[in-house]
Amino acid sequence: MTRVPTTVLLAVEQLRRRVPGGVGRYAACLLDGLVAAGAPVAGLVASRHGGPGDDPLARWGFPVLASALPAVALTRLWDAGVLAAPPGAPLVHSVSLAAPPPRRGQSRQVLTLTVHDLAWRAFPEATTARGRRWHEAALRRALARADAYVVPSSPVASALAAAGADPGRVHVIGHGVDHLAPPDRAGAGVLLERLGVRGGYLLAAGTLEPRKNLARLAAAYEEARPRLAGDWPLVVVGPSGWGDAGLGAAARRGAGTAGETAGSRGPGGPKVPGGVLPAGAVSDGVLPAGAVSDGVLAALYAGARAFCYVPLAEGFGLPPLEAMACGTPVVASTSVPSVDGPEEEAAALRVDPESVEEIAAALVAACGDDALRAALVARGRAHVAGRTWRASAEAHVALWEAVVHP
Repeated sequence: MTRVPTTVLLAVEQLRRRVPGGVGRYAACLLDGLVAAGAPVAGLVASRHGGPGDDPLARWGFPVLASALPAVALTRLWDAGVLAAPPGAPLVHSVSLAAPPPRRGQSRQVLTLTVHDLAWRAFPEATTARGRRWHEAALRRALARADAYVVPSSPVASALAAAGADPGRVHVIGHGVDHLAPPDRAGAGVLLERLGVRGGYLLAAGTLEPRKNLARLAAAYEEARPRLAGDWPLVVVGPSGWGDAGLGAAARRGAGTAGETAGSRGPGGPKVPGGVLPAGAVSDGVLPAGAVSDGVLAALYAGARAFCYVPLAEGFGLPPLEAMACGTPVVASTSVPSVDGPEEEAAALRVDPESVEEIAAALVAACGDDALRAALVARGRAHVAGRTWRASAEAHVALWEAVVHP
């Protein structure tokens, strides 16, 4: 007897956030992979669409099961267990800890969810007290409600098991790296010109928030700059998250719209309004550029002397892989699992994220040692080869089948 493929509801509330961030990038790319794989998705679960224009969730072609409630009310009712996931599929997968409880009773649903990291435990000072409380409570709910967990790396699997998850229910599924848009060199050129960049540059990218360790990166750049072979500024791309990212008022001015072309889309898919605005430097040579379109980001990766990514804690770390796919040497902190590999064939220069001196030395080496640069480019391309979102989506589907039909 042929088994009917398991249909799934995807809880994608992260894509309703003002700043979808890395979780939003994962959600959008997973949906792309599920479309490519022809997966049996019954619908997308989220709060109501409150923005202008068409619902951005409609672009994947799956039914959108939008609640009449706004985001805050919906997630609070999920948290309290008052409102369960809608019917329509035997399995619900949430792309984050913001997960609806599965329906119980005769039409019981299975719940799986993705745990991206437990960074609030590793570096509590880089998270608000309110954020820590919510994440701890959400983790307890996940441990009580979920039938299986997806994590992006082995370190997160170990941390989740240490937190009380059954290791047999924790499944490592990595991300794809084939999602970048074709490089928009003209758009990148306009942005760089407005920033006053006339030649080479270093690049950093990610949501601007304390965990990304940008204050130390800026300090390391200031230390490294006199030793660089060219007058290369550090361009910092990304939207404002929460708190002081360490780049001061200039980042708050630049991170909302600078470098964003009208009608372009951020990592999670929603349109970001506004034309191209200038962004100010926080200190000599450090240039916050704001959120940019995927095409501009791809062009910036390809044109950079080096890409720098030194967060204090990370569950996976997609930006370094994006840079590697574009042929750019990468400096990454030891807390980034996505670049892990044999030490003798390291795809990135690894640094202690709390050492300004190590970061500075790595920036100088990645920008100036031609033999090292060539080796990093070759190793980086090999490291990302074959990592597709379709393969990641198919691994998710295989897990869902195994959980529903053990």
